[in-house]
Amino acid sequence: WDQNLLPSERKFNSSFLLPLMDTIHVAIVCAGYNASRDVVTLVKSVLFHRRNPLHFHFITDAIAQQILSSLFHTWMVPAVRVDFYDADELKSEVSWIPNKHYSGIYGLMKLVLTKTLPSDLHRVIVLDTDITFATDIAELWAVFHKFKGSQQVLGLVENQSDWYLGNLWKNHRPWPALGRGFNTGVILLLLDRLRKLRWEQMWRLTAERELMSMLSTSLADQDIFNAVIKQNPFLVHQLPCFWNVQLSDHTRSEKCYKDVSDLKVIHWNSPKKLRVKNKHVEFFRNLYLTFLEYDGNLLRRELFGCPSEADHNSENLQKTLSELDEDDPCYEFRRERFTVHRTHLYFLHYEYEPSSDNTDVTLVAQLSMDRLQMLEAICKHWEGPVSLALYLSDAEAQQFLRYAQGSEVLMSRGNVGYHIVYKEGQFYPVNLLRNVAMRQVNTPYMFLSDIDFLPMYGLYEYLRKSVVQLDMSNTKKALVVPAFETLRYRLSYPKSKAELLSQLDMGTLFTFRYHVWTKGHAPTNFAKWRTATTPYRVQWEADFEPYVMVRRDSPEYDRRFVGFGWNKVAHIMELDAQEYEFVVLPNAYMIHMPHAPSFDITKFRSNKQYRVCLKTLKEEFQQNMSRRYGFAALKYMTAENNS
Repeated sequence: WDQNLLPSERKFNSSFLLPLMDTIHVAIVCAGYNASRDVVTLVKSVLFHRRNPLHFHFITDAIAQQILSSLFHTWMVPAVRVDFYDADELKSEVSWIPNKHYSGIYGLMKLVLTKTLPSDLHRVIVLDTDITFATDIAELWAVFHKFKGSQQVLGLVENQSDWYLGNLWKNHRPWPALGRGFNTGVILLLLDRLRKLRWEQMWRLTAERELMSMLSTSLADQDIFNAVIKQNPFLVHQLPCFWNVQLSDHTRSEKCYKDVSDLKVIHWNSPKKLRVKNKHVEFFRNLYLTFLEYDGNLLRRELFGCPSEADHNSENLQKTLSELDEDDPCYEFRRERFTVHRTHLYFLHYEYEPSSDNTDVTLVAQLSMDRLQMLEAICKHWEGPVSLALYLSDAEAQQFLRYAQGSEVLMSRGNVGYHIVYKEGQFYPVNLLRNVAMRQVNTPYMFLSDIDFLPMYGLYEYLRKSVVQLDMSNTKKALVVPAFETLRYRLSYPKSKAELLSQLDMGTLFTFRYHVWTKGHAPTNFAKWRTATTPYRVQWEADFEPYVMVRRDSPEYDRRFVGFGWNKVAHIMELDAQEYEFVVLPNAYMIHMPHAPSFDITKFRSNKQYRVCLKTLKEEFQQNMSRRYGFAALKYMTAENNS
């Protein structure tokens, strides 16, 4: 309890006596891409029901830490604190224990929490990543008060399977356990008492002794916890089984609950997860799917009766937003620039090491749900690494996951990074998406493309060769890949420049935006490109927006441009202001594939206010350029006035 409050000032959680200002501590071991994705559903279920401040303690590998720190940083949930502990530093503590369980070495790390977590932390709820809460976690936290004497230090639910009874199959020999044993998917740990009991030595000696005959663990930490408890039954405060309703094919979990209202915590306690057999499995699955697809932005709500300590980022954001004029007709555009979009990096498994020759290049693009069908085609045209930002709702992210996991083409590629930026606000934050994808590039160069373009076959290798030929590492160059388009949904993709030129002459292909916006690509000088055999330099002109390959350290896109209009033009202008040379590659090309017009281009065409605001933002951008680049930026103002 907060000792500084008078009893009359304390506000209590109505269903159980727990002050609303009490912080609840939760520890979770989470490693790798899949566990980082799964744990979000658990976190959402906890946030949905909670009325107390929360402090999450994540024991993670480098991958999960990168994903989860970015996610929580952009989620900005009030009254939630997150700390990370490096699992790699703990490996040596448990790596001597052979473990057959699918969780691997991370499945043993709950054993070392007394040593890992801060010494002034006295109690913690420990959870597996495959848990869903159906009630306020404060109810579980309140159970600590029911621990008796000084010896009860572990709160656990009995196992609901027959595993430890040893009768599942012939010659099945489990580790020793008290009766049915206990499940470690949900644990209440009294850390201070455990430390006094010298928990470290206790579990180590037990594990060493049992491993002499058992040779390895089958259920990771659970086997060792149970072997310790068998020797020291007094350590356990047995929790009612509704605090860990274990769903797997061999459980008797139905005995835990008579009614929906009895359910507290559901544990998808099986490698099969949602495919387990249970007569109420549809109900459980629907509850799980509710949180899986629940809009995480709705969980940013402030807690009642609890003045939250706003973090530094949140305070700065509020200050910035309060300085905007709400009566400004372009207020919504300006606000979008400062909106913090919840971002989940590496939503799927990613595996790629850039080559050692320092020529490697990543294709960068962004998309929403309606362009998903382009992914497989791009993967077939570009074998190198890809960094993609996807603008999706929580429900769409799950649709995307199913789509990707059902695609042989996508699943065969480990070098595509999928980064989900969750939907919020009324504009498509195109440049924020590009920046998110750019920041995750880990090669020296990046090819800044768009999702509706198919690069020519072999472009990846051609760009890598151009890095060397054009001395990209020592010069500031933007290599232009000439852009073409087809109006045909079924195009016989040209295998060579000669084939492309003949399709151009036949009218099957056109130079990009030839019909509606020639200025965007005119400086590429397509007439020269037709016969060019060596790279040639072109000058910047107003409204130039080519697709380019640049070094990874090149400037980001300007976030004030959202939806349709000027988002790439401004970026190319910035490159020019920073004295990048535009060099057109004579044997490179990309082709824009036809699709229905985007929602944003329709808004631009039909909404006068949209066009007025875009013009205002353009002018402000140019004024910023003048302030930053001085006299050199004068040409942008004059070019704009002449265009």
